[in-house]
Amino acid sequence: MKICLLSWEFPPRIVGGIARHVFGLAKSLTKDGHDVGVVTLDFPGTPDYEEAEGFKVYRSKTEVGHPNFLTWAFLFNHFLEKSLAIANNDINFDIIHIHDWLVAPAGIGFKHFLKKPLVCTMHSTEHGRSSLHGPDSYMIDGMEWWACYEAARIIVTSNSMKGEVCGHFKVADEKVDVIPNAIEGDKYNIDIDRWATRRRFGVGDHEKLVLYVGRLVPQKGIEYLIRAMPHISWRFPEAKFIIVGEGWMRGQLEWMADISGQGGRTNFTGFIPDQDLIALTKGADVMVVPSVYEPFGIVALEGMAAGVPVIVSQVGGLAEIVEHDKTGVHVFPRSPDSIAWGIERVLSDPGFRDWIVKSAHEAVHNRFSWKAVASQTVEVYKRVLGER
Repeated sequence: MKICLLSWEFPPRIVGGIARHVFGLAKSLTKDGHDVGVVTLDFPGTPDYEEAEGFKVYRSKTEVGHPNFLTWAFLFNHFLEKSLAIANNDINFDIIHIHDWLVAPAGIGFKHFLKKPLVCTMHSTEHGRSSLHGPDSYMIDGMEWWACYEAARIIVTSNSMKGEVCGHFKVADEKVDVIPNAIEGDKYNIDIDRWATRRRFGVGDHEKLVLYVGRLVPQKGIEYLIRAMPHISWRFPEAKFIIVGEGWMRGQLEWMADISGQGGRTNFTGFIPDQDLIALTKGADVMVVPSVYEPFGIVALEGMAAGVPVIVSQVGGLAEIVEHDKTGVHVFPRSPDSIAWGIERVLSDPGFRDWIVKSAHEAVHNRFSWKAVASQTVEVYKRVLGER
């Protein structure tokens, strides 16, 4: 099968989870014998065309930019259409698979031009992220509806997300397939110098490392973790907190940590390379995912694969992929007291910690492999092509 994966982000442009999702899917589809072309945006220092892991990557030069994000998005779709044409001349695609609304105009236009079916993966919705506010938010919501309308089938990563798409966009239940996210668990099967890694990030050998990884935006709920820090520090004076990631809330969150008296215990690292992130994750004592909105929560899978106990908000996909008291611990969203309780439970009970780490590792390898996800995705493609 000849497959086009269309995404605005793709390594090394990593903004959220879509980049790694598309890379993992492309790699696994290629291993299964399919001809895959990824069409994406350019990035400084990357070639317009390359072959990676056996699949082809076409990067579109965005020759005209704009400081307004929505304006830029519509501009880059124009240039993506040029790259789609080049890629299709090389591969002659059977199916087009778009990821989120940002590439919907190019994908939908090419669907009608090529007379080829369109599949759309909705990784999240504007309604879920922001509850809709202002004209820009409503426009994004409309673009998401359009993508769902034009797609022959829609893929979502959790049952929670399926309910959101079907309920908000009035999509028929039978049009939506649930296929979970996945990770490359093998990349965590490496030896690291745990203590050297921790010291490099300011954590002493006798201290407890509480880790957050993700974007610094409201839906990730980091402010509730920061509000929980005084409670955790009172119970565990040796606790240190590392916040990995970037986002427009960073300054506000650093201020919150300072006024709570926890600034000296907290390290905001910003973005760090994957190799360092893997080592830091494996060196953590606990990972916290305090999201208030999370269609899936791939960072929780990464913590589970790394052998770290995970504490997650009982929301969306997180509540589905992490089984309470077996593969992790659920806490109430927007509740600093509950977050503190979950962290204290793990740090104070080594036997419980070892139990959930072992169970989580098994779950990741049995349920969330890219081979399984690629196989389910191909079944969706076959169904779409068979219905034409």
